[in-house]
Amino acid sequence: MKKLLLGALIAATVLPAAAALKEGDAAPDFKAQASLAGKAFAYSLKDALKKGPVVVYFYPSAYTNGCNLQAHTFSENIGKFAAAGASVVGVSLDSIGRLNEFSADPEFCAGKLAVASDADGRIARAYDLSVREGSGSSKDTRGQAIDHGFAERTTFVIRPDGRIAATVSGLAPVANVEKALDAVRTLAGQRP
Repeated sequence: MKKLLLGALIAATVLPAAAALKEGDAAPDFKAQASLAGKAFAYSLKDALKKGPVVVYFYPSAYTNGCNLQAHTFSENIGKFAAAGASVVGVSLDSIGRLNEFSADPEFCAGKLAVASDADGRIARAYDLSVREGSGSSKDTRGQAIDHGFAERTTFVIRPDGRIAATVSGLAPVANVEKALDAVRTLAGQRP
């Protein structure tokens, strides 16, 4: 019990508090190499916003339990986001090679969800998200080493004018997706 309490206390003091951008803030524009259905492409937030609101969700790593669940939930609901006029892109510090596999994996992104590589954490930091270095000893759900850092799980719903309509953080993966969908539906004048 003492070890558990000590571990919780250490985690509380070591992990930085979220200071993510808030509603009304300008969303930093970015371009990144991304993948959809296993194929790499050049992603531009500015170009995506020309078509409607964009959900930009940051997640720690492909092929980890929470991120697998979140990607699966986004992919299952991608039609609902589209019906509200929004597109979705996931962003992590994974390499484009890992994301090509993840985006095509039928269990997770299922070829429906675009994911972008922020290998140096520059995009996450621009959104005022915490980025921590990987220990080099972490393994993913496939047993492969994770050789990159981790951004905190936070989702931003961005209006076409480039302003943040909602910031969703501190929630479990499925609740994060549900809250983002509610925000998108509210933007579209639909009842959440």
